[in-house]
Amino acid sequence: MKKSFSFPIIFMVVITAFFTFILAFLNYSTADKIAFNQELELNKKLLYIFDIESLSEEPEDIHQAFMDNIGSISFEGEDLYVYYGDNEQILGYAVPINGSGLWGSIEGYVGVSADYSKILGLEFISHSETPGLGGRISEDWYKEQFRGIDLTKTTDGNYIIYKPLAGGNVDAIAGATLTSKSVSKLLNEDLEEFMKKGVNK
Repeated sequence: MKKSFSFPIIFMVVITAFFTFILAFLNYSTADKIAFNQELELNKKLLYIFDIESLSEEPEDIHQAFMDNIGSISFEGEDLYVYYGDNEQILGYAVPINGSGLWGSIEGYVGVSADYSKILGLEFISHSETPGLGGRISEDWYKEQFRGIDLTKTTDGNYIIYKPLAGGNVDAIAGATLTSKSVSKLLNEDLEEFMKKGVNK
């Protein structure tokens, strides 16, 4: 009786320990690859922000394009990505942006020219918006609208204004009003903060 009662418990403990070991081993053995893929994805997004093309989509070419054009500096206690041109001339900055969306936080970077006069590009690192609706903020047609937006035409911190409002410079996503408003809010707030502090101010 005791044997039949203890056997299932011992069996479950052994099975649990076995699969825990397997999961721990898989996590350890793939940690470097996961970290590499995450870094590669971030490199691709930063290249997109600054409209820099790599020779190909091969990881080596993406990494080389990133290393040739983008570096980082310390700003407000964090790393700030910098777009360099010839002779180490600074052409722009990738400013981190984050805020609340409809279903969770939205995080990304917005590229700002070195003289703070225009937006160079926009890319999202993570978000939880609804696919096919708010999730369309990750589509190129939406992000491409932000390239070249003049940042000198406002004094009230409203850099991003949805059409057809006066001064509108981008189109909102149809059917995703709350997500669109969230994006403009976090962009305007984080851009305003960066513009006030500036790297060399």
